[in-house]
Amino acid sequence: MSTGPTLRERLRRLRMDVTPLRESRDFRLLFTAGTVFYLGGMVSYVAIPFQIYDLTGSNFLVGAVGLVELLPLIVFGLYGGALADHVDRRRLLIGSGLAQLVLMAVLAANSFLAEPSLPLIFVVAALLAATSSLQRPSREALEPRTVRHDQITAANALSSFGMQVGVLVGPAIGGVLIAWVGIGWCFVVDVGALAVACALYAAMRPYPHRGETTPPSLRGIAEGWRYAIGRRDLLGTYLVDIAAMLLAMPIVLFPALAAEVFERPELIGLLYSAETVGALVATGLSGWTSHVHHHGRAIVIAATAYGVCIALAGLAPSFAVALVCFAMAGAADMVSAVFRGTVWNQTIPEHMRGRLAGIEMLSYSVGPLGGQVRAGFVADAWSVRGSIVSGGVACVGGVLLTAALLRDFWSYDNRTDEHAVAERERREAAGT
Repeated sequence: MSTGPTLRERLRRLRMDVTPLRESRDFRLLFTAGTVFYLGGMVSYVAIPFQIYDLTGSNFLVGAVGLVELLPLIVFGLYGGALADHVDRRRLLIGSGLAQLVLMAVLAANSFLAEPSLPLIFVVAALLAATSSLQRPSREALEPRTVRHDQITAANALSSFGMQVGVLVGPAIGGVLIAWVGIGWCFVVDVGALAVACALYAAMRPYPHRGETTPPSLRGIAEGWRYAIGRRDLLGTYLVDIAAMLLAMPIVLFPALAAEVFERPELIGLLYSAETVGALVATGLSGWTSHVHHHGRAIVIAATAYGVCIALAGLAPSFAVALVCFAMAGAADMVSAVFRGTVWNQTIPEHMRGRLAGIEMLSYSVGPLGGQVRAGFVADAWSVRGSIVSGGVACVGGVLLTAALLRDFWSYDNRTDEHAVAERERREAAGT
């Protein structure tokens, strides 16, 4: 008589699958480069707004950094995606990384001046947004080629883990550097991180395109949009992400939540780190994700759980309960992200992957900006708790409506989906 898996086997399934790191040299290089890149980037992420506030004392000018970054992000994100489908993605990673290194060195030099230039900071911030947007589609489009098709889910979880480590540790390092040695050293650290990342990219083997490519153009970008909208399973992943980011992101309300609602302003840093801690725990226990095949349902369930946890955080009777709810929300959001990345990387054809990565980048870059506006407006018109709770409830409604309207998304199964099967067969024929 057959028996089910033992407790030890069940626990082993939860353990993060590190097979891609163990078997693929280039994935190790890409993973390490990405982790170092995010770590250094989050150090300077803290430094730029702090320096602007230190120079001006203006919260408006601090927020204006996001405004000057928005247009370059949109334009160069889309162009970078189209470029990634035409040129060698590895070379594009190196070239855009070196450009960021030079720009970060300019910020460092400016910071060590007796009177740092404020206009220069804004100009460099816009250029950094442009070069970063050029780079990211290539990095995301290249990852699937460094691992086997059946390892994509595990690779997504590992990459997310590295990113979250940078997001959690980077700001802490930045805060210590600002307090002890000055803002300029934050940029120096990022210069070093970018140099290491570029060296790791250079150590990877070349990844030329396998077939005919599409030169970057408005026509090529439009072709990517038509493909994304025409596939209802992909459209579902974008709409779910937008629903979460646009409707339920509470970050802009953390200062008011800590100071006014819970009257614990000294603990505001915990609010900012709670979701990241939850995401790290989720990726650390992500071994089970490789055994899931109905990725659409997994995304819907995880995104719904995210909205529920955000709403519960808004209702939390204490600061500690709110932290737990935000941590659970971060875990749910990370699970959703892992499966969204799996759908993209397992089904999008090689010749379209860069453009689709550029489109996907817009959903998680522009969405949070709109989410901040929504959260702040509702909080001022109603209340901080009301804004958080209503955002979570709206997120749940948006996710469930997406699942109801896009049945192909809800029923997606990577074992039978025509796009997943076709991509798997193409990779098997190519021996990858």
